[in-house]
Amino acid sequence: MAWELLLWLLAFAAVIALIGLSAYQLICLSDLEFDYINPYDSSSRINAVVIPEFLVQGILCILFLLTWHWFPFLIMAPITYYHIKLYMKGKHLIDVTEIFRLLNGEKKYRVIKLAFYCSIFIVVIYRLVTTSVLLLIEEDDQALESGIF
Repeated sequence: MAWELLLWLLAFAAVIALIGLSAYQLICLSDLEFDYINPYDSSSRINAVVIPEFLVQGILCILFLLTWHWFPFLIMAPITYYHIKLYMKGKHLIDVTEIFRLLNGEKKYRVIKLAFYCSIFIVVIYRLVTTSVLLLIEEDDQALESGIF
């Protein structure tokens, strides 16, 4: 059961990283919209974190599959497929010459991903708390059975 607690702690850290990366991309796009940053800097900053975001999300999805946690896997599988499809088509990076034309669509896409990652965060928090409580109850029962208390 301790391995399951480690799984949820790892998932907690990964989802926090995904939320941070999505929020960073959204902030870069908002800065571009309000003309605080130029298009080249904005697109290079966003493009620098796209691949790490895809990797963290894909590894987390595979980890849920390998540990037989079907509900989180089925929630994350469609966005993993979408990320793979974007990467295969070469449309995962933002083009500096077309960033203003695609700005509203990219912002909506990032807001939807941020909401998705927040919903995953709620599931991970719930499972982390229930797993840790069950682990503590199990250890307490083992201590009572062994006659320590």
